[in-house]
Amino acid sequence: MKDFPGTPGTLTGLLLRILQCLFAAGSIASMAATSNFFNFTAFCYLIASMGLQVIWSFGLAMLDAVALAKRKVLHNPVLVSLFVVGDWVTGTLSLAAASASAGIAVLYFNDLGSCKFGQECQKYQLSVALAVLGWISIAISSLIMLWLLAAG
Repeated sequence: MKDFPGTPGTLTGLLLRILQCLFAAGSIASMAATSNFFNFTAFCYLIASMGLQVIWSFGLAMLDAVALAKRKVLHNPVLVSLFVVGDWVTGTLSLAAASASAGIAVLYFNDLGSCKFGQECQKYQLSVALAVLGWISIAISSLIMLWLLAAG
């Protein structure tokens, strides 16, 4: 297998995983800082999806860090296949959660009139924006993993 930027065990791969983890954690923190997010099912789904993303990205970031420290190559086809499946599953869940939450935010806070929750609306919007940024980094990572698997 070739060594593309963003593959497991490289510095760019580690940076992608750290970004995924930070964006997902920021989305959770922003949503959890509100008092009424549990009233909206889509927001609860966003929290659950981003929680899964934090766990997946943090685990792979630690694996990348260990591989970098020991100068190991993580291009085993079985391992890369696991990364592809995990990235695509978490990416799909993240996109669905971010899209559903964005739809609810637009419906309740723009289409149905002014936001009745005060500053919480900005926190909801920030959480959705961070979830979308997290999904973009997941999408990049998952495409790199698929490319690596196909090149192997």
